Amino acid sequence: MTRIYSAAHIQRPIHEVFDFVTTAGNWPRWHPSSLGITGAIDHSGLPGEQIAEKFLVAGRRGEAIWTVRERQPPTRWVIEGKVGGSGSGGTITYTLTPESDGTHFEREFVYHFGNPLFTLLDTLLVRPRVQAESAEAMRRLKLLLEAG
Repeated sequence: MTRIYSAAHIQRPIHEVFDFVTTAGNWPRWHPSSLGITGAIDHSGLPGEQIAEKFLVAGRRGEAIWTVRERQPPTRWVIEGKVGGSGSGGTITYTLTPESDGTHFEREFVYHFGNPLFTLLDTLLVRPRVQAESAEAMRRLKLLLEAG
């Protein structure tokens, strides 16, 4: 299992940040890996709903099916994803904390590969790229939401 953690302080109210990040249709606007979204994408995802995402992560294209596992507005949202029939998948957890001048937003991505060779490549090549993509996502999200 690999864990990628990223966070940002966003000068917007917690409910606005929660609604934006948990509405999958917004993902391509701020996450560089998200190429296209279908399914439950026009509202904050509810437990049991599914989202199909075409992605480009660390140079690898694919499609994940995400299922919303937990929703506690406006502080926590969890989705679990599977990539095709590869045995690969992961969990993304959003944790939001209100602050006097906005919201502290945390994103944790825990993933695994179904292939032992990919597990080795993850340590050498994939993880640093996923970390960089996650940091860029946080930068973009902060800019987008603070611009209004």
